Amino acid sequence: MAKVKVKQVKSGIKKPLNQKRTLEALGLKKIGQVVEHENTPSVMGMIAKVNHLVSTEEA
Repeated sequence: MAKVKVKQVKSGIKKPLNQKRTLEALGLKKIGQVVEHENTPSVMGMIAKVNHLVSTEEA
């Protein structure tokens, strides 16, 4: 299965709790941190929920 790299580019401060928890579920804690996940529908849904806080690219 394909992989996707997710990088946090904006802070989760002053964002709704569900967006903060989505960042935590993706494994993102700091701005500039990069994590790699499988390209599954559930992960893509989480990325879509916080797309204004992260950037993505295919790995």
